[in-house]
Amino acid sequence: MLADILHEVFGYSAFRGQQADIVAHVASGHDALVLMPTGGGKSLCYQVPAIARHREGKGVAIVVSPLIALMHDQVGALEEVGVHAAFLNSTLSSEDAQRIEREMMAGRLVMLYVAPERVTHPRFQAQLASLHERGLLSLFAIDEAHCVSQWGHDFREDYLQLSMLHERYPDVPRVALTATADDQTRADMIERLQLQDARVFISSFDRPNIRYTLVEKDNPRQQLLRFIRREHEGDAGIVYCQSRKKVEDTAEWLSEQGIPALPYHAGLDAGVRQRHQDRFLREDGLVMVATVAFGMGIDKPDVRFVAHLDLPKNIEAYYQETGRAGRDGADAEAWLAYGLADVVNQRRMIDESPAHDDFKRVQRGKLDALLALAEAHDCRRVRLLAYFGEDSTPCGNCDNCLNPPQTWDGTEAARKLLSGIYRFWQHGQQRFGAGHLIDVLRGRLTDKVTQYGHQSLSTFGIGADLSEHQWRAVLRQLVALGHVVAEGEFNTLGLSPSARAVLKGEQAIVLKVAAEAMPRTKLARPKSGSSGAGSAPPVPLEADALARYEALKAWRAEVAREHNLPAYVVFHDATLAEMARMAPSTLDELATISGVGTKKLQAYGEQILAVWRA
Repeated sequence: MLADILHEVFGYSAFRGQQADIVAHVASGHDALVLMPTGGGKSLCYQVPAIARHREGKGVAIVVSPLIALMHDQVGALEEVGVHAAFLNSTLSSEDAQRIEREMMAGRLVMLYVAPERVTHPRFQAQLASLHERGLLSLFAIDEAHCVSQWGHDFREDYLQLSMLHERYPDVPRVALTATADDQTRADMIERLQLQDARVFISSFDRPNIRYTLVEKDNPRQQLLRFIRREHEGDAGIVYCQSRKKVEDTAEWLSEQGIPALPYHAGLDAGVRQRHQDRFLREDGLVMVATVAFGMGIDKPDVRFVAHLDLPKNIEAYYQETGRAGRDGADAEAWLAYGLADVVNQRRMIDESPAHDDFKRVQRGKLDALLALAEAHDCRRVRLLAYFGEDSTPCGNCDNCLNPPQTWDGTEAARKLLSGIYRFWQHGQQRFGAGHLIDVLRGRLTDKVTQYGHQSLSTFGIGADLSEHQWRAVLRQLVALGHVVAEGEFNTLGLSPSARAVLKGEQAIVLKVAAEAMPRTKLARPKSGSSGAGSAPPVPLEADALARYEALKAWRAEVAREHNLPAYVVFHDATLAEMARMAPSTLDELATISGVGTKKLQAYGEQILAVWRA
C-alpha cells in the first residue's frame, strides 16, 4: 500500500535510499530518528505514513515545524496532490483557526502543521488528548529536530518541551527528522525527545550535485559579483551575511550592479519580509541577501547557489545553509569568502557570550573544525563528510579537487611570525594586532612602530621577503592551526601552548600558497534584456524539447498565479523537463512521468497535452 500511495499521490515510481524502510517502520507504529540531507526526501518519510494511517482510520498526523513559510508551502503542495492538510499559526483569522480545529477534531484532516509553542499550549494539549481517546491521533512528526539540542546550530527552547508527546501519548508513533547533526547533537536529540527506543536511520550526508568553493577574502563584494556574473547570471541564489546592515548594503549594491536582489533579516517589518520571501519563492532569478533568519524550511528546489560573505559559526550551520542549493538534484554551488577578521570575530562572539564554559569549549571546537575545512589543501567533501562520521573518497567536484592548491614549507615563516608576537610581549608585555605585526616583520617604519620602539626588535624587517597579502595568509592559517590566538576587543594576537614546538623547530608547517590579490577592475554590466541562465532546464534538451520546456514553464507560471502558489509546487522543473523530452501524447503516457500523481493528472493532464497542440 505504501508504494501505491507514493505513486498514486506523489507520482513517484519508487522510494529512494532508506525511504522505504523508514516509511514502513513509522507506518507500522514505531518511533524513528531520521538524519537525511536536504533534498533527500525527508518530508515523504512522514507524509506517506500519515496518509496510510489516515486511510486506516487512525486520524490526523501532527507535524511540528518551526517556520510559517514551510507550513504554507507544505500544505499548499499537499492540497495540490489531493491530501487534505492545514496549518495553525498566527497568520490565520480566528474564524479560519476555529474551522481548522473543527476539521482536526472530526478526524478529517490528514496532516496538521503547527509550531512547537502551540503543541505545548494547554488548549491544544486538551484537543490532542480528546483525539487520542477516540483513536484519531495517527503520528507526530518533529521536523528540524536538531533545534532541541543546545549543542546544535539553531537551538530553540520551545523544542525542549516536546518530550511531553512521548510521556502523554506513548502509543502514538513519533518520527524526528533533521538534515544536520553531529554525534553530540544526535545524542542530545535522543535524550531530550526520549527517543532511546527509536530506530535511527542515517543516510549519506553527501550532496554530490553541490560544488564547494572557499576563497580568501580580497575585495569580497567584487569577488561575489564576479562569481555570480561568471557562473550564475540569471539564477536564483542566496547570499548570507552576518549583520543586518551588511545584508541591506549588499542587496542594494547588487541591485545597482544589475543583479536583482532583495534583503531579508529579522529587523525588517514582518510584511516586508513576507513580500520578499514570496517574491523569492515565486519569481525566477532573484537573489536573496539574508542573515540566517532566512532559509530553514525554504523548499525552493531551483536555488542554484548559496554564497557566504561571512564565516558561519560551525560546520553544521554551513552544511544546513549550503544545503538550500540544488534541492532538485541539478548542479549547484556553495561559495564562501573568508578572512582573518571572520575568524577573530567568531572567536570573540564565543568568548564574550554569557554561555557556560562547557558550551564555549564545544563551540570553539566546532569553529576550529570549520577553519580546518576552510584552510584544507585536500578534498573539501571528504573533510565535510568526515565531520559527520562518514568516510568518502575525493569527489572531483570541489575547488581543491578541480584546482589543487599549491603548498609550501612555511615552517620558517611561521617561526618568524610567532617570534614577532613573542618579542612584543618580551619587549613591553603588550599585545598587538595583525596590521602592526606585519609592519614590524616587513620593516615598515610607521608612527606606531616608532612610538613603541619596535624598530629595535630582532624581528624588525626579518619578513621583508613576503608581501602583506602573503603574511596575512600565513597568519590566518596559523590561527586556523591553533598556534595563534586572537582575543579581546582589538583582536590582539597571542601564542597558544602549541606554538612552542613550532618556535623550537620541532614541528614542520605546510601552508597553502596565498591566492593572488584580485585586480580592482570593474566588471562590465550585462546588456539590458539578457535572459541569463535562469531559464535553462535542469538537464540538456534538444531544440524542440527546449521549446516545449519553455512553453510548459509559461503554462505553469499562469497556473501558479491562479492558485497563489510557488511554481515548483505545481510541478518541479525536473518534471517539466521530462515531459518536454518525452512529449507524451496521451494521459496514460503522461502518467508514467515522475512527479505526476493521480490528482495532478486529473487536474492538469489535458492542459499539458494542449500545450503540445498549441
